[in-house]
Parts: sequence; C-alpha cells; structure tokens
Amino acid sequence: MLAAFLLAGQPGLYAQSVNAPLDEAYYHWIDRYEVKSGKIVPQLFTTVKPYKRSAIVAMVDSLQAGENVFQSEADLFNLEYLRNDSWEWSQAPTADSRKPFLKSLYRKKSDLFKVEEPEFDLHVSPILYLGAGKDSRLNTSTFINTRGVEIRGMVDRKIGFYTSLTENQAQLPLYATEYGGLYGYNIVPHQGFWKGFKTSGVDFFEARGYIDFNLSKSIWMQFGHDRTFIGNGFRSLIYSDFAPPSQFLRANVKVWKLNYLFQINRMVATNSSPNGQRYPDKYMAFHHLSFNIGKKFNLGFFESVMFSPQDSVNGGTFELSYLNPVIFYRAIEQQNGSADNVILGFDWKWLIRPRLSFYGQFVLDEFVLKEVTSGSGWWANKYGLQAGFKFIDVAGISNLDLQLEGNVVRPFTYAHKNLFTSYTHFLQPIGHPLGANFYEIASIVRYQPIARLAVTVKGSYLSTGRDSLVPPYTNWGQDINKSYDSRQQDYNNKVAQGTDNTIIFSDIQLSYMLRHNFFIDLRQTIRNSTSPDPAFNNNTSLSTFAIRWNMAARNYDF
Repeated sequence: MLAAFLLAGQPGLYAQSVNAPLDEAYYHWIDRYEVKSGKIVPQLFTTVKPYKRSAIVAMVDSLQAGENVFQSEADLFNLEYLRNDSWEWSQAPTADSRKPFLKSLYRKKSDLFKVEEPEFDLHVSPILYLGAGKDSRLNTSTFINTRGVEIRGMVDRKIGFYTSLTENQAQLPLYATEYGGLYGYNIVPHQGFWKGFKTSGVDFFEARGYIDFNLSKSIWMQFGHDRTFIGNGFRSLIYSDFAPPSQFLRANVKVWKLNYLFQINRMVATNSSPNGQRYPDKYMAFHHLSFNIGKKFNLGFFESVMFSPQDSVNGGTFELSYLNPVIFYRAIEQQNGSADNVILGFDWKWLIRPRLSFYGQFVLDEFVLKEVTSGSGWWANKYGLQAGFKFIDVAGISNLDLQLEGNVVRPFTYAHKNLFTSYTHFLQPIGHPLGANFYEIASIVRYQPIARLAVTVKGSYLSTGRDSLVPPYTNWGQDINKSYDSRQQDYNNKVAQGTDNTIIFSDIQLSYMLRHNFFIDLRQTIRNSTSPDPAFNNNTSLSTFAIRWNMAARNYDF
C-alpha cells in the first residue's frame, strides 16, 4: 500500500528495470569483469545485490567497448549470454532463436513466451530442478523436485514487475536436516514454512515477487518479497541471502559517485505460535551508503536495527523514527531508551590492479573500548571481520579465477535479549550461516575451460564452539537465537569457545549449459565434522546429479 501510494504521486516516472535473481555463479560472471578491468564500473555498485538487468547490460556494453576484457572464447560466450538474458535492454540480435517452438514459443532464447510492445513487455519462463544423489551417512538417498514459473515485465516502461513461484519436495543431505533441527529449531535451511513429505522429506512452496518503479533518473523503489545480499564476498556478515525471502520496501539513490540504499523488512521472529495464530513479526530497518574514491576504491557504511511492536520488552510500540531514511539509528535507540538491536559497520573493495581485488567487511554489534584494550574477554565486545581476495585469470590462464576469504565473528554477536531482536529471520541467521563464535577460511576456484562448461571447487575450514544439547544446557554465544542474558560468563570469552567443532568442507561441481539457462550438474561434496560431542562428530560424502532450468544451483555449503 505504501509503495502504491508513492507511485500514484509520480506521473513522470523514468524507464526502469527489474533485478536479475540472486545466483552465485551468475553474479560471479558479472563481478569478474570489473575485477579484470581493474577499474570500478560506474553502472554498478557491486556491494549491493541484486543488480538491475539494465545496469548489467550497460556495464558489459561499456567494458566491451572500452576495457577489452572479453577476449577468450568463454568470455565472449558470457558476454553474449548476459546480453541475451536481458535482451529487452540490449536488443542483442543473438537473442533471437533460430527455430522457435510452434512459431510462438521460444522466439527468444531466454523466454518460453514473450510480448514486446511499446506499452507492455512480458517474459514468461518455466522453472525446473530435478536432482538425485546418495548420502554416505546411513546410506540414504537425496532428491529435489522443483517445478514453477518465472514472470517479469514492464508496463509503459515505467512500472516493472517480477514473480517466481515454485512447488518443491526434497530429501536434504542429512547434515542440512540436522542443521534445521539443531538446538530444537524446526526449520529447513533457506526456507520458511514447510511440511513433511513421506518419511523424512520436506515439502515447501516458495514465492518471490515485487513491483519496481523509478521516482527520478537516479532514484528507484521496489516493494515485494525477496532476498538481499550486501557484500563482495562468498559470505556476508552484514546481510546475506541465507535466510528465507522476506517482505521489503527498498529505495535506492544512485548519484555521482554515491549509492544509498534504505530498506525496511518485515520478518518472522519464530516459527511457532499458540492456537494456530500468525507467526510473530519483527522488523529490520537498514541503511547502506557506498561511495567510490577514485577509480579503484569503494567504501561503504551501514547500520541496521531489529525491532518489533510485539516485543514486550519494547513496550509494544512500533518505532516510527526508524522509517526515517536518513537518520542515525543508534542515536534514536539511545534517546528513546529502546531495547532494540542496532548493528553498524563498514565494507570496502579495492581493485589493486587489473585482475586482483581486495574486499572485506567489519560488523560492530557492541563494545566498550576499555574492555577491548584490557583483553579480559568481556562478553559484550561483539564484532565480526571479513577479508578476502579475488584473482582473475590466475597465472595467465583464461577464465581460471581464485577467491580466498577469511571470516571471524566473536561470541554473542548478532544475539540480543530475545527472538524479537536477534539478527535472524525464521530462526535463521541474516548474516553467516553459523551465526557467531567461529573462525572460517574459505577458497573457491572457478574455471571455464570451454564456453558452456563451468567447474567450481569450494573448500573451507571452520572452527566453532557448540552449546550442550543435553542438560545442563549452555550458551557459549554460537546460537544467536538465544538470549545473551543466558550466557555462561561475563569475562574470559573467546572465539570458538564451548564444545569444539571443526568442519572441513569440500565441494566440486561441473555445470554444463546445454541451452540458454538449462544446466546439467554433477557434484561431489565431502564434509567432515569432528567434535567431542557425538552429535557433531560425523562425516559425509554426497554425490548428486541434477538438471535445472532457469534456477540457481541449490547450495548447502555450511
């Protein structure tokens, strides 16, 4: 309703564009060409995802004309693919199908059905994901069965719309199922509401969609239900796409060398409610200001606040001050004597030279300087740090890319007094999948030896400290859904405290694009988890095969 009200008062809207859905492999192809060029591209602020389709096309066209980054066979294929995938903005002649199906279907390579009129633009595509595999633990089978549809378009090139609807049944890897049941939570990773399927499978329906409109040449807004990702890394400590989609209203201002994002999300505090009532709501207000310094460095600052009118600690009121898009949340929280959870920090990206970038994030939840300098391990010194590198065309080998990343988050970071103010949605972290209290080192090797084949190798080492799963229960700061008031101690807290748990994760995926956005995937995953607690001491070897159509690969890399 708010979006419709704002839209009604804007008769002179500008041409706009919907987003390219979040997809790790797809977005790597886009980001790699900025890193390869060695200069920040003006069309995109890569920290803020998802990207607009029009901006993606403008970026690749600019790089094709000026930086000469599309040289190898695979790069030229990627250029054509990205332009064809958003053909309404590129008008690429290669987007036309050579042999349309039944004359009216697949006239464009990317769309089952399309309408292209001056006042109306429509793209309709099927979604399909069929996969099967074998999990070595208990010698069980896994599968995924997803069917759906994706629709996007524009009206008068002023109002954009997008929707994706999928029906899903799956038998997840055993470690993913255990993650969902850890500490008594009844969740499916990445998903909201679900129900059982047969003996041990899950059934869930996922709906994402939004409307999109520009208020001016430099300001656009979206209102809908989808995911967000803030950062340039494999993980995000600020705002990741790990948790389920949520309702949002976002406004973005892109002027000069500045990009400013303001977003309000309505989220779910917990997945249980008495007498079948609506799940309790909570809200997050988020600001992110990013600016380019010269041609190689980008610096961003963010702040977010988690609050809820249903939180009895907060007096049952909705804090209207948080709707102000240009205010400092910490000042409002302190002035009002609020018990809300404010988190702030910054991120950076430095294109050191062509083909090499350095990026990172710093998240500050709470700290007192004298407690930090004392080295006493005070529980409320809560922060997280990420640092990583991207190397493009390693050793001069075309389309061989390497990413190295380290993440560390202190105990109790993101946690708060209760579920209404913890940094979670549907009991799942909004930041890193492990929540807090961990060290992680991750590497990703991506290789595209031929145009249609992509090879991705992931490896990570993670050390965390778990809480006891049997009485007497403990809270060492890893589970951010728990109140920090139940902590074990005030001092002598350190990262990875609690019951030791080391996870070594490796994954190799071969993905072949048979035709536009139709993939055949082969995958081998090995996950070794060691701990004195038998609940966390297990090894997994998982082999899978899948075909997918107009959908990103499903990743359970935690």
